[in-house]
Amino acid sequence: MKLRQDLVQIANWIASDVRILDLGCGDGTLLAYLRDSQRCTGYGIEIDDASVLACVRADVNVVQADLESGLRMFADGMFDTVVLSQTLQAMHNVEAVLHEMVRVGRHGIVSFPNFGHWSHAVSLLGGRMPVTPDIPYQWYDTPNIHLCTPKDFELLAARLGLRITDRALLAKGQPATWLENLRATVAVYRFEKR
Repeated sequence: MKLRQDLVQIANWIASDVRILDLGCGDGTLLAYLRDSQRCTGYGIEIDDASVLACVRADVNVVQADLESGLRMFADGMFDTVVLSQTLQAMHNVEAVLHEMVRVGRHGIVSFPNFGHWSHAVSLLGGRMPVTPDIPYQWYDTPNIHLCTPKDFELLAARLGLRITDRALLAKGQPATWLENLRATVAVYRFEKR
């Protein structure tokens, strides 16, 4: 099973035999991978009909729900890790989603496209909104409403009382080790409540 670059990093941060909640789980690829390779259990939350059906076909536990409505169906501390991969930028109320993640889980993990990548700046300087493999939409049809950079996320996490425990800034699936904020296409963070 081939995983996206951010999902590889996320899977590396998740121990075996733990309970996972994957928010905006898509077709359930991450949950199926963690179930099969690390004996993890858990649920996915997804709103899209076709993605929910794909989860069911892959024997992934899925609940069809809108994340914007919160996670009231889950008790405090019910999961070891709550994942929100490539979905943070599409949330209307980012703060509420992050609070809910650390309410129902001991750890949260988010990944998002880095709007601070150098190619985005070049596009903006040229008078156009960026379109890249990590942000593949035109300005008029994008689901992304809150584009951010790694520094933006770090400042928000601090303001919300979240302690970042791990960070990976990825360029072509590998850690960016120099000029990381300009070279990374995807940011992945692991955090917990202080």
